[in-house]
Amino acid sequence: MQLTHDQEYFITQLRHLAQRIRAVVLPSLRSDVATLATQVDQRGGDAIYQLDIPAEETLLDFCRTWGQARPFRLVAEGIEQEVIFPANADPDHLDFTLIVDPIDGTRGLMYGKRSAWTLLGIAPPPRPGWWPSLNDIHIAVMSELPTARAALADTLWAVRGQGVAGQTRNLITGAEKPFVPRPSAATTLAGGFASIVKYFPGFKVAAARIEEEIFLAVLGMLDSETPQVFDDQYISSGGQLYELAIGHDRFIADLRPILPGGSTRLCAHPYDLCAALVAEEAGVIVTTPTGDPLDAPLDTLSPVAFVGYANTELRDAIAPILHQALRAEGI
Repeated sequence: MQLTHDQEYFITQLRHLAQRIRAVVLPSLRSDVATLATQVDQRGGDAIYQLDIPAEETLLDFCRTWGQARPFRLVAEGIEQEVIFPANADPDHLDFTLIVDPIDGTRGLMYGKRSAWTLLGIAPPPRPGWWPSLNDIHIAVMSELPTARAALADTLWAVRGQGVAGQTRNLITGAEKPFVPRPSAATTLAGGFASIVKYFPGFKVAAARIEEEIFLAVLGMLDSETPQVFDDQYISSGGQLYELAIGHDRFIADLRPILPGGSTRLCAHPYDLCAALVAEEAGVIVTTPTGDPLDAPLDTLSPVAFVGYANTELRDAIAPILHQALRAEGI
C-alpha cells in the first residue's frame, strides 16, 4: 500500500471528515447540559453521550461514501466491532485502516469547560497473521472541537517522518492562519505544567505518590509557599498531546491501566492515541511507561498507558525516576 505516495489525498480526506464532524457538533452545543450529558449507551470502549451521536452518524455517512472509492476498515470509539466499507469488500484486499475518535474529551466539551478533539489516523490494513498497531499509523490529523464560547479552532496534521503542520480557523470570519506547533524547550519542570492523570477515585493515591516522587527528585525539596509545578487535568488524551505539541505542557503520564486500583476500562484506548503521531512529529516524545514505542493494536478495547515528554532533556531527567517509582509500586 502506497500510504506515503497518497499522503496529500489522505490528509485532505481526514481534514474534510474532521470539518464535517465539527460542523454538526458545534451547533448541538446550544442544547442544555442535561441533554448533552445524557448517557445513551456503553459501547466501543467508552460511555456514549447524547453529544456523541451526531458525530458518530457523520463519521459513518462519510465512511460509506469513501468506501465506494477505496475499501477500508474502520476502528472507532462507539462502534463495537471493526467495520469494513463497503460492506461487501473483501477483507483480505483492503486499502487501509482508519482509526477515529470522533469526540475525545466529550465530558469537558458538553459542560462548556474545554475543547474536545476529533482524532484520526491512517495505517495499513490487516493482513493474515498481522494486525496494525499505533506504531503503524503513517498519517494523523487532530481537529479541535471548541466550546460554544470560542472564536478559534486548531487543526494539526502529520506524516510519519515528514514533520507536522497546523492551521487556526477563525470561526466567525472563516479566515485560516497556518502555524507550526513547537513543544517547550524548557529543560526543567520548574514553573511549568506537568502532571500524572488522576481523574477518578480509586487510584488517585498511587498516581499522586508517583507524581510527588518525580517532582521531588527532579526539583529537590518543594517550597509550599511558591509552587514550582502546576497540575492541569485535561480530560482528553488528544488534548494532552496538543498541549505538549504547542508548548503549554512539559510532561504528562497516563498510567491508569497499570496502577494499583486503576482500570483497564476507564482508561485510554488506541483511538485516544491515534493522533499521537502529530505530537511526535512536532518533537514530543511519546512512549509507554517503560520507554518503548506505543504498539497497542488498533482496536477499541486495548488499554493504553502512555507518557509524553516535551523534549529529550526532560525525558532523560524524568524517565529513570518514573521507572524507579513504578518498580517501588510493584509495577
